[in-house]
Amino acid sequence: MSIWAKMKGTAMRERLYLYDTTLRDGQQTQGVQFSVAEKRQIAQALDALGVDYIEGGWPGANPTDSEFFAHAPATRAVMTGFGMTKRVGRSAENDDVLALVLDAGTKAVCLVGKTHEFHVTTALGCTLAENRAAIGESVAHVVSRGREALFDAEHFFDGYRANPAYALDCLRAAYGAGARWLVLCDTNGGTLPAEVGRVVAEVIASGIPGDRLGIHCHDDCGTAVACSLAAVDAGVRQVQGTLNGLGERCGNANLVSLIPTLLLKEPYASRFETGVSREAVAGILKTSRVLDDILNRVPLRAAPYVGASAFAHKAGLHASAILKDPATYEHVPPETVGNERVIPMSNQAGQSNLRARLAQAGLVVEPKDARLGRILEVVKEREDQGYAYDGAQASFELLARRTLGQCPEFFEVKRYRVTVERRKNKYDRMVSLSEAVVVVKIGDRKMLSVSESMDETGTDRGPVNALAKALAKDLGPYQACIDSMKLVDFKVRITQGGTEAVTRVIIDSEDLEGRRWSTVGVSANLVDASFEALLDAIQWKLIRDLGQPVQEAAE
Repeated sequence: MSIWAKMKGTAMRERLYLYDTTLRDGQQTQGVQFSVAEKRQIAQALDALGVDYIEGGWPGANPTDSEFFAHAPATRAVMTGFGMTKRVGRSAENDDVLALVLDAGTKAVCLVGKTHEFHVTTALGCTLAENRAAIGESVAHVVSRGREALFDAEHFFDGYRANPAYALDCLRAAYGAGARWLVLCDTNGGTLPAEVGRVVAEVIASGIPGDRLGIHCHDDCGTAVACSLAAVDAGVRQVQGTLNGLGERCGNANLVSLIPTLLLKEPYASRFETGVSREAVAGILKTSRVLDDILNRVPLRAAPYVGASAFAHKAGLHASAILKDPATYEHVPPETVGNERVIPMSNQAGQSNLRARLAQAGLVVEPKDARLGRILEVVKEREDQGYAYDGAQASFELLARRTLGQCPEFFEVKRYRVTVERRKNKYDRMVSLSEAVVVVKIGDRKMLSVSESMDETGTDRGPVNALAKALAKDLGPYQACIDSMKLVDFKVRITQGGTEAVTRVIIDSEDLEGRRWSTVGVSANLVDASFEALLDAIQWKLIRDLGQPVQEAAE
């Protein structure tokens, strides 16, 4: 019985609210700066996923955030503006910073305030009573303007550890003023799950209901997801986080890990419901990739649920069991999160891995076919030369197809040449210019393509870039297929040192359908290794899209 089938007929589940702060806290990541268009794209992806709140940024803090709120997309999720409680010595009505947040016109407003006495006296330089009053007055002002008010209790766990009575007084000030949510923040990320659970339970025991509490964890100990779950176990009913764990320092609680856990794992799956549907969680891998693409980051292979290795089974013993029942080594079916099972090939592989991998590629081979042994021999021979097929599944598939005589030839590379020249530009500065020439034969036609690696800024992107552009410039009847793919990562490793150095290149490619595949090339020459991996990437794409060479090209 499937996970979702087991959930049918269960008693009414409690509502758990998901609050995303990718556009605000996530943007505080070192090296990250979203444009308005990118913020809109992320907001729309979050809304499609089904989160309940989208924190769009801090209105008035910078031009980008202000423009985003002025042109924020229409969302089912509650768009939320972030700001801080009023400054001591001013009324809430006359605080210009607070006014800018309210002027953004969002349905909800989240105000951050101090709950740690050390921060009140040291950072704010005011008395504990003044800070507590500022919290209550600020929240009351937001509520009086007809907005849903949230209070981010900054440094709450550190503050509770130092002075529990004062930390609770700050919560009560916001609660009494009408705050819908009181968010307990582990701002420094140093609190461990057991303490988070204990403190949340004590807060609820003090008289603040759990359905008015949220949790906001940072990942400085690598436990933000675990701390968030501990808080849910203890009674909070709002969970805050970011896509892919983006955030300041070590990041925030990762919603891409939290959401599947809450929907697919017990006791959460049968106890809670969220705004995320079954169909939406099956697309969470694509949502994760949206952010990676915007940031031009390579997806983390080992990421829970959505990583390329999340359902990869390399050991022969594991693969053998997986063939009998995937539940032997998988805690959830990969398709429930939009991922897929991978049976990597390597020099540790056995017959079980091989048969499973061939079946995934659509290659049917009888169990006693002698060619199976030959494929394993070739894999082990080539890995001894420096190849790595456990990280380059597309190249392994092509190797197997060639051994089985089932690899169609779409085109033939007759020759290629790469040159690198140093010359003066119009500013009389010496710059590099890489140029590549590739000659291919498609059917009876020879086609020559030339390409430079200079980008629109006048920067040379190197000989491999020039080679890739030339190869993909004109492939006749296959051009439409090639135009829909792009290179998303390029990794180089030297597998031997000294004068006998061998270069291994692994290329990750992706197409418009969302497919991602990896290919490998090995040579003492970096360009040759790169070209081998590029050819494999194109060959795999053509097999997937067309199966066989088009008729006019073959004639």
